[in-house]
Amino acid sequence: QVQLVESGGGLVQAGGSLRLSCAASGGIFSSHVIGWSRQAPGKEREFVGDISWTGVSTYYADSVKGRFTISRDNATTTVYLQMNSRNPGETAVYYCAARTNGRGYKYWGQGTQVTVSA
Repeated sequence: QVQLVESGGGLVQAGGSLRLSCAASGGIFSSHVIGWSRQAPGKEREFVGDISWTGVSTYYADSVKGRFTISRDNATTTVYLQMNSRNPGETAVYYCAARTNGRGYKYWGQGTQVTVSA
C-alpha cells in the first residue's frame, strides 16, 4: 500500500524558513518522481516543484525558484522541501505527491498546513 505522509508544517514568520518532509512507503520511492504542491484558501492547487527518482533532476515553479529546495534521502525514503524567505501570501496546505515519468500524479499525501505570518 502506497502512503505519503507530510510533516513539518506550522507557523513561520515572513522572511523565515521551514522544512517540510514527505515520508514515502509502499515501494514506490526508487521509481517515482516526488513533487510538492500547495493550495491556499480559496485558490486552486499550485505546483511548487519536483525531484526525479534519482535525485539528480529538480524542477521549480518560477514563484519559488531560488528560495525553495527539494531534496530526497533514498535511505529513509523521505523527500524534503526547504522553504526560505517566506511571505504571507504563501500560507497554504502543502502536499507531496508521486508519479512515474510521463504520467500524472497518482499518489497524494494528506497535506500539512503552513501559515506565514506578517
